[in-house]
Amino acid sequence: MAIENLLLAVGPTDDQRIEPLARTATDIAGPAGATVTLAHVFTREEYEDIADNLGFDEGDEVTADAVARRHATIRDLEDHLSDAGVDYDVRGHIGEHGESIVALADDVNADIAVVGGRKRSPAGKAVFGSTAQTVLLSAPCPVTFVRSDH
Repeated sequence: MAIENLLLAVGPTDDQRIEPLARTATDIAGPAGATVTLAHVFTREEYEDIADNLGFDEGDEVTADAVARRHATIRDLEDHLSDAGVDYDVRGHIGEHGESIVALADDVNADIAVVGGRKRSPAGKAVFGSTAQTVLLSAPCPVTFVRSDH
């Protein structure tokens, strides 16, 4: 299976996982010559709060893609991918995190999706977080789960 499109989906807590997410994406996409779609998924409330804080000028088109492009997590990931010589584009999406990631994977025809998560408590180890679980069970492509220890 050739990998041409990799979806790297991030959300509100992934600023703590930039290094491992970027490393995983570049390790997969770099050798394959694949394009990475950096996707930031926002709930409606997250989107409105972030859009208000990003300082858009009056008259600017404030879309989910525009908000994602200005988000610090995406900018940091862009730096890593640029340094590694990996092609990328940026997408924003408003909706429930898991369902939105699955929809984006389908929309960009992803060959693989990369999502992050945190270390779970002993009781929580039996089940991934609801976002990761939704993506792992419903994505139209293989999924790589990048765990952080936070």
